[in-house]
Amino acid sequence: MTAIRPFTLDVAQPHLDDLKARLAQTRWPERETVDDWSQGAPLEAVKDLVGYWRRDYDWRRCEARLNALGQFVTEIDGLDIHFLHVRSPYPEAMPLVITHGWPGSVIEFMGVIEQLADPVRFGGRAEDAFHVVAPSLPGFGFSGKPATKGWGVEQIGRAWGQLMARLGYTRWVAQGGDWGSAVTTAIGVQNVAGCIGIHINMPIGRPTEADLANPTPAELKALTALKHYQDWDSGYSTQQRTRPQTVGYGLVDSPAGLAAWIFEKMWAWTDNEGSPYDALSRDQILDNIMLYWLPATGASSARLYWESFGSFVPQEIAVPVGVSAFPKEILPTPRKWAERNYKRLVHWGTLEKGGHFAAWEQPEAFVGELRTAFALMR
Repeated sequence: MTAIRPFTLDVAQPHLDDLKARLAQTRWPERETVDDWSQGAPLEAVKDLVGYWRRDYDWRRCEARLNALGQFVTEIDGLDIHFLHVRSPYPEAMPLVITHGWPGSVIEFMGVIEQLADPVRFGGRAEDAFHVVAPSLPGFGFSGKPATKGWGVEQIGRAWGQLMARLGYTRWVAQGGDWGSAVTTAIGVQNVAGCIGIHINMPIGRPTEADLANPTPAELKALTALKHYQDWDSGYSTQQRTRPQTVGYGLVDSPAGLAAWIFEKMWAWTDNEGSPYDALSRDQILDNIMLYWLPATGASSARLYWESFGSFVPQEIAVPVGVSAFPKEILPTPRKWAERNYKRLVHWGTLEKGGHFAAWEQPEAFVGELRTAFALMR
């Protein structure tokens, strides 16, 4: 029950052939009536992505990369948890559990794992090394899909504590953005055994009446972003937190529908000049989408919103906290708001570039932030 089992991806060819056949038979809607993304992912942009997916995309490349990094599965609380585990060549490295969100996956960390684990190979210092553990959230990627309710961020945070203990790590740190931020926050709030500090790139805070009455420029930016999110960017979350099962049918059955659902967030949430490809390549985007398509997680991943949407609230954390604020974060939180809940805020980094998918978009800056923040906790 507590065994750690090696996990090797070898997707049967008929599954990949079925994907191409479905893509070839896509029934397309008419074109949008605007010349931008304001009605959602534009028809021609999605056709271009789907065409590349069908004709040129190579899943075997991504599959080999994941297998080379090292994949494992272990059962926790009756559910299989899939994770990447890359031990540093430096025995004194700090164990780190790093958590993705939606619509992301462990693919977000492909460009940072080796830099974190072996900094010397990339021009860094041995004392900044990490043993890296990157789990797939329950219902995401190749983790199991919960068959009963209860797998919210608090339960996941406790499960990550069990995972780290099972790997032999008794003193470790945690990092996350998006849902990973909520899970990492839950680890800090619950003071999960072994965790000595956390780092998040999507801090959670709220304004007071006084803040609203006389906001600073940083607060005005945050309030404007929150209003934009509520008015124009939160439809997906309302659907997923209220009716995840309903949206799941289309996401599991139609690869083109799944691609559009996720692709639009690659445009809306990255730091770009008008195209998602300013921040991420087609292969990066499709590698991530494949971790939703292959295991058919359209409903199970959406269900986390139903379980835990209310967990995105400010909570007091006693362990040391590091924060990295990227300029195009979808819900920016001013330091003033965050400090009310992070009682031991040891690092606040303000970055010049990057959006919601920090590790994916700006791997060098992200790695630098983790090294700086966790050096203050080692």
